[in-house]
Amino acid sequence: MLDNKKIIVVLPAYNAEQTLEQTYKEIPFDLVDDVILVDDASNDKTVEVGKKLGIKNIIKHEKNKGYGGNQKTCYNKALSLGADIIVMLHPDYQYTPKLIPAMVHIISDGVYKVVLGSRILGGGALKGGMPYYKYFFNRFLTFVQNLLIGEKLSEYHTGYRVFSREVLETINYNENSDDFVFDNQMLSQILFAGYQIAEVTCPTKYFTDASSINFKRSFIYGIGVIKTSFQHFLQKHKLAKFKIYKNN
Repeated sequence: MLDNKKIIVVLPAYNAEQTLEQTYKEIPFDLVDDVILVDDASNDKTVEVGKKLGIKNIIKHEKNKGYGGNQKTCYNKALSLGADIIVMLHPDYQYTPKLIPAMVHIISDGVYKVVLGSRILGGGALKGGMPYYKYFFNRFLTFVQNLLIGEKLSEYHTGYRVFSREVLETINYNENSDDFVFDNQMLSQILFAGYQIAEVTCPTKYFTDASSINFKRSFIYGIGVIKTSFQHFLQKHKLAKFKIYKNN
């Protein structure tokens, strides 16, 4: 609890057996009130590890719903539990939970309603082992997105995000894709709704057990990102209408 605001961390998991415990134990429970683990039909013992750690809110998808589908379950559950601030943290230990206090304070203090942990600010991406082709696509896609959307974010592709309840109740994230492009659709919706986004420098780690998508999936994701940015541009200039921009 922070300033009488309930803070819930959501963990969208897929085969996170090897890294879940390390991630969970670094969560600052002097601030965080609850944790939600959503397992997207993993092939390992992610759920068993979660139960061993004492996580009370565990949801297991019987069929894989995709990264976006996993997040939808996470946010819907967090809102139903009365969360005021929702932290989306990957349980693969690619992002450090130690930044949670700094990120939630920004929202609790009313400075911003959305905070991203940026791997690009401070040059943390390459230092943390991000493959060069991923770094190149990150920079290229971010350039195109800023150009079309009219913003100046350092990156749109981080998986470390904190939202106020107001934002999640405003945007229609349940209309988004169930695939990886969900993340970009969500940021596009947030910016289209008029919210500003804060960024905090975040170190990252790339290692064997950290989740990552292959080149083919990255390429498909990139196409989806560009498509979303064009849709944002067209909607913003009233040249077309898309369902994802219809707020709740």
